[in-house]
Amino acid sequence: QVQLVESGGGLVQPGGSLRLSCAASGSIFSIRQMGWYRRGPGKERELVATIINDGSTNYADSVKGRFTISRDNAKNTMYLQLNSVKPEDMAVYYCWVTTSPLGNYGNYWGQGTRVTVSS
Repeated sequence: QVQLVESGGGLVQPGGSLRLSCAASGSIFSIRQMGWYRRGPGKERELVATIINDGSTNYADSVKGRFTISRDNAKNTMYLQLNSVKPEDMAVYYCWVTTSPLGNYGNYWGQGTRVTVSS
């Protein structure tokens, strides 16, 4: 079992920045991949970014060049740096980890943290 707790959401102006955090606990050694999903108002859930154990990252086209995913293994924490935020980035952001190679089992989710984009 892995427990995930997000923090860092809030109100940000268009063009602004925000950093989301996801603290993991439990069977951390079993994590194969970590990432962030989001669900905007009236939208389906979208994969935002992922990071695997070797540090390789992947991003949705909609956030490439603006968002950065990272992890601090010493703190068992993953981050998502949001820069140049756009109105369409407004969503509830969910931390996700998987303990399986393909993500078809052993998936865990945080409770979500809301990002509101408004001037």
